[in-house]
Amino acid sequence: MKGRVLVAGFSTRHVVQSAHRAGYEVCAVDHFCDRDLSWYAKDVAKFEDLADLPDAIGSIAKRHTFDLFVTTSGAEDLPTVLPLCGTSPDRVARYLDKLEIQHFFEGLEVPAPRIVPAGTYPAMIKPRRGAGGWRNRIVRNDRDRSAWESQNPGIPFIMQEFVPGVPASVSCIANGRNAQAVAVNEQILHGEGASTAFGFCGSVTPFSHPLGRRMISTAELVAGGSGCTGSVGIDFVVDADDFRTIEINPRFQGTVDTIEMATGCSLFQYHVDACSGILPQRMPPVKKFAVRSILFADRDITVTSDLSCLAPAVADIPWPGTFFEENQAIISVFGRGATRKEALAVLDKHISTVLQYIR
Repeated sequence: MKGRVLVAGFSTRHVVQSAHRAGYEVCAVDHFCDRDLSWYAKDVAKFEDLADLPDAIGSIAKRHTFDLFVTTSGAEDLPTVLPLCGTSPDRVARYLDKLEIQHFFEGLEVPAPRIVPAGTYPAMIKPRRGAGGWRNRIVRNDRDRSAWESQNPGIPFIMQEFVPGVPASVSCIANGRNAQAVAVNEQILHGEGASTAFGFCGSVTPFSHPLGRRMISTAELVAGGSGCTGSVGIDFVVDADDFRTIEINPRFQGTVDTIEMATGCSLFQYHVDACSGILPQRMPPVKKFAVRSILFADRDITVTSDLSCLAPAVADIPWPGTFFEENQAIISVFGRGATRKEALAVLDKHISTVLQYIR
């Protein structure tokens, strides 16, 4: 056992599993506390609202002594007396604000969507703070903008030029000065419903594209220049001829599963090593294509079946008897194959199996 780790945030299973595989004893503070989280975590503490997260961390810290403290979304900027392994809250705060990210990109002169003046349409409207893209929306006139503001009252936002293309990301490992890319990923977005079309719901690793090398160079420049340490993700939108840099994520990303499945690397160990100044020497070679898709409830539903029998084709497994409102995430489903097409075919087969249990 390499040491005892506490992983805390809104959703932690992907990081906890990576740490467990890397040989660490892991505890978790998590909003969901899905069934498979208990397979990898020695102890867990559940919280409902983000305001309750500090108390949940304090509670589990009274039960155990930790060698490392790692955060995921929702916990990145929390002050802590635990031995933090990652980017400091003071530094990470800048990259939780999309307007500050915009200024950072402009300072580096990397290609990014422009902030547009009021009344310029179409535009992409985004809350200044928030992860996953679930409140991002294309607005085409003043009426659309007013509707977004009514649905998100009092939330600060930015408006950027809308850039069509394929959503992608480059996952990097940074040591506060330099960065090494470890994977290029295609992002799967929800794509349905005006208010949820840009929500993250999966990934494909690797993402092969003629502009891949340029995206890697840009991502390493951004991640290295950010001053962040550990796992850092850079989001892009890419078409046949060009790309735009969209966001920087100073934390583990939702692509952890597909990267590790595709390459066999340990992102958690990369993260720990980077916090000691050590970067991977090169990108890990791709062995297979891997895809993850998050299934959402198409209606209010209670999952009564034990879906753990479907692992490892699934993750984020709900406990039997869990109730889901329409549009809530239920479970993650995976596919792997020698090609992208083969991986997607395996994914479809696994989804069909899962649906037999929840419908």
